[in-house]
This record gives sequence, C-alpha cells and structure tokens, in this order.
Amino acid sequence: VQLVESGGGLVQAGGSLRLACTASGRIENPNVMGWYRQAPEKQREFVAIMFTDGTTQYRDAVLGRFDISRDNAKTTAYLQMNSLKPEDTAVYYCKYRRRFGSVEVGDTYWGKGTLVTVSS
Repeated sequence: VQLVESGGGLVQAGGSLRLACTASGRIENPNVMGWYRQAPEKQREFVAIMFTDGTTQYRDAVLGRFDISRDNAKTTAYLQMNSLKPEDTAVYYCKYRRRFGSVEVGDTYWGKGTLVTVSS
C-alpha cells in the first residue's frame, strides 16, 4: 500500500487548510485511515482516524476544529483543518491499516508526510 499526502503549507493563525491522502495498491476492507502529526522534537501523535464504516475518532485538542472524511471509494482521506493554531504546526502523516472486526491487523503503512506551518 502506498500513501501520498498533499495540501500542507503555510497559513496564519485562524486560517484553514485541507489535507488529502490517496492510497493505492492492495487496499483491503475493512480498514482505518487517518492522520497523525509530529512537531519538531516531539513524538508523533494521533490526530484523527476514520474507519470504513464511517466511525471517526479525534484528538481532544482538535475537536470542533478538524474534520476527517473519506471518499466513496474509501481510498482517499481528507482532513479539513479550521481555526488553526501555531501549536498545530507539524508534519502530518497519513496512516492506513487493515482491520479484522474491531482490531487493527497486519502492517501499518505511512505516507511521507506533509508540512503544516501555522504562523502567529
């Protein structure tokens, strides 16, 4: 599975960006696709995920500001980011993993990341 992110960039605080992640290769259902981020000198952290059944989960810090969605084919995941804050600055990575029931199984696939910079 290959993941390619796009949509990062520089934005002022309070602005918006929309990230996209397109998956190709052997995509199996059910699965989960989502977004993680890593700020300089910090560990990678969970941001938002969406399962093929439409269920979503968000990091508390982005609730009400970020919205994750997927296209009908379930091969592209989007992250709409509104009311951006300087602390949202990070490299955003897309993740894909297959699921069996409610458990994630198999290899975890990551994209190369896209940089989001929010200026104050």
